[in-house]
This record gives sequence, structure tokens and C-alpha cells, in this order.
Amino acid sequence: MGRITLRNVSKRFGDVTVIPPINLEIGDGEFVVFVGPSGCGKSTLLRLIAGLEDVSGGVIEIDGVNATGLPPARRGLAMVFQSYALYPHMSVRRNIAFPLKMAGMDPSEIARKVEAAAAVLNLTGYLDRRPGQLSGGQRQRVAIGRAIVREPKAFLFDEPLSNLDAALRVNMRLEISELHQTLKTTMIYVTHDQVEAMTMADKIVVLNQGRIEQVGSPLDLYRSPANLFVAGFIGSPKMNLIGGPEAARHGAVTMGLRPEHIDLSTSDGTWRGTVGMSEHLGSDTFLRVQVEGLGMITVRTGGDSGLRHGDAVCLTPQPGRVHRFDADGKAMA
Repeated sequence: MGRITLRNVSKRFGDVTVIPPINLEIGDGEFVVFVGPSGCGKSTLLRLIAGLEDVSGGVIEIDGVNATGLPPARRGLAMVFQSYALYPHMSVRRNIAFPLKMAGMDPSEIARKVEAAAAVLNLTGYLDRRPGQLSGGQRQRVAIGRAIVREPKAFLFDEPLSNLDAALRVNMRLEISELHQTLKTTMIYVTHDQVEAMTMADKIVVLNQGRIEQVGSPLDLYRSPANLFVAGFIGSPKMNLIGGPEAARHGAVTMGLRPEHIDLSTSDGTWRGTVGMSEHLGSDTFLRVQVEGLGMITVRTGGDSGLRHGDAVCLTPQPGRVHRFDADGKAMA
């Protein structure tokens, strides 16, 4: 249940190739996140899996069965969109039940499935309300409930939290992650937010211009980015990327350093710089340090840092923490 395989899958719109041939294996029960900047092809790839777009080449298999030519309704998948797409004149109960009613299921079985989904999503007390009486987070849960009752082989989420405010996004991230742990069903989740990808995924697929740049666990991608694109995209704040003579000393065209892998001192160090802007985030402070010849370097330090704009500081890369990239932007051993 829920194993999805892509073999040389591609997509063209006219003469424009938006997804070059790609191969991808999504295991049963995995939580896989497609992440990348706007226009990278992640939503298109999700729609190809769902059957909402026709593939231009290649094969999509679901549980070992060729599903490439199957219509969406026969793929056994359930999709949750950015827009909730709820019926405003229907109660929560009727919204969740709608796909089962359309399938001609017995009313008593529909009622059982709706009650079970509502219990999982903490919606039991809202079943008789209409969508207009709910918060954004509750409406998104109703949309998820409508998908749950179908008992799909996999859930496909297309930027489902984009319409929520910051606090609700955090709560819904946790709720969807908990839901995955409860249902043990394959989930594919599309987002441009790498923080969502890092905090939710078992496996991340980083996309760039339709190509897969790297596939791996969140920590694999963070610790060992395959190239400059992944290095610059995964991690918040971004990895510091340094070229020129300083990188050449490390045998690289470009060297990368995470903000937390730079030691900070007011007395001595490898590089001397001046503190510019700082971000105080409670437990952590991120300093932007201007270093002559290198540019702006971001450094992570403690939340109680007393350094101010204009202070002179010294920075030292931690041994063994330097990432090296060649002229093609690929990671070096």
C-alpha cells in the first residue's frame, strides 16, 4: 500500500520541458517532501502523480501497477490543495462525507467513517457547523478529513498551509506530522518552505528547474549537500558560501560554512570583521559580520550576546566543518 515509483517521468508543455526525465522511489508509509523555489516543478510533479496532468514520457507505478494512463479517481490517491475547496452551504459533516456519498457508500458506513476521521482531527465538536464558522486551520482539517475517509493509498498535499498565518502554520505542521504517525499512510507534501521540509519529512526531494538535485533525509541534506544549490537552499539562515583565495586554501572553488560552525571571539581568529545587523531570536542570535575580502558572513551565537552594531570581532571556521565545492558546484570529498 502506498509505494510510488517514477521511471523516466517527464513533462512538456509544447516545446518547453518543465520536468526532464526523472526517477524516484517513494516507499510505503514514507513522508516525502518536494521542496524548491517557485517554478521548480514541484506542484507539476505532484499533479503528474495524481493524474491531474498527463505525462509526456515515462511510467508511474503505484504499488507495482502501471498507473500512467489511469484517471485520478482510479489511482487510489487523495489530494489536499492550498485552497480548502469546501462547500460553504454544507456542514462539516456533509463536507467530509461528500466523496463517500458520491461513491454510493452505505449511509451507516459513511457516518462511521466521518465520526472516526473527525475524532482523529479533533473536529467532533464542529461537525454541525459550516465552513464559514471555522478558523483557517479548522477548515484545512476539514479538507484533510475529506481525504482521510477515502482511505487512500497515499495523501498528496499541495502547499496546504500557505493561506495560514505563522502560528497556525506551526500548529498545522505538528498536526499533519502527528496524523502521519497515526495513519502510517504514504504522504507526499509540496512546499517552497525549507523549514517545513526539514521539520516534517522522512525524505526530502530538492527540485530545481524540474530536476532532482538531491534526495535524502533532512539531516543528510543538511550535513552533506550534494551541490551548491542544495547547500544554499537547505538551512536557515543559509550556509555561508565563500570563493576566491580563501576557498582555494581549502582546495576548493567555493567553500561553505554553516553559521553555527564558526567560532566567534573578540580577541583573535582567522578573519577579522565588523558586526552589522543582528537577529535576536531568544535562544540564538544571528550576527551579520562584514569581513574584508569575504563579504558578509552570518554567525550563530548565544541569545544573550552583548555584541552590537560596529563591534570588532574575530571569526574562525571550526575544523572539519568546511564544505568544499568544485567548479561545477558539486560537493567534493
